[in-house]
Amino acid sequence: MSGESRPGAGPGAGWYPDPSGGAGTRWWDGVRWTDLVAPPGGSHAVETVAPDRPRLDPKTPIYGPLIWLIVLLPVVVWPLSLSYRPTIRVIEVGPSGVPSIDPASIYTPQYIAVLAAGFILYGISVVLAWGDYRRLTRVGVVRPFHWAWSFLSSPVYVIGRSVIVHRVAPGRGLWPVWVFIIVEAGGLVLGAINAASYAQQLSDVFRPGS
Repeated sequence: MSGESRPGAGPGAGWYPDPSGGAGTRWWDGVRWTDLVAPPGGSHAVETVAPDRPRLDPKTPIYGPLIWLIVLLPVVVWPLSLSYRPTIRVIEVGPSGVPSIDPASIYTPQYIAVLAAGFILYGISVVLAWGDYRRLTRVGVVRPFHWAWSFLSSPVYVIGRSVIVHRVAPGRGLWPVWVFIIVEAGGLVLGAINAASYAQQLSDVFRPGS
């Protein structure tokens, strides 16, 4: 019985009369009939045995191109971030000529481009999360991690999505988190390289006698 599709346009997940002819009800997960059955007893009995999220068939594809695009989007900004190498200048401010960093030497067009790219990728990640959420619903995941969490940040969606998928597909579903960790580690390394470069420049420009 498990895996047999309900005829016609599939309704939402829920308890329906057992198509095998039994007196009770059987759980329809939104895609297929499961092995979960409940005896007759009214709505109260149905609510007490209703599963939180039925497990998926082991053959159900739980990944897709959208989740991988979300995870790998930060890599797109790496070349732009590495190309941002400002030449820090010092100017004298005030009547006493206090040395200070010239803002124009930091907030260059490249800096604006890096910020703009970050905002654009943020918007793209939200759209991708929406598409990935819809895909998970289509393959039978009951109440996937909601795509709106991506408005907080894409890592929140990736982690929450992976936890829910791992729950309904034991042994699977966590690869996006591991790939995300690798990508973030790469971003931290690049950030450390840039920070070291800025620190060296600051040391040079504020060195006495320079």
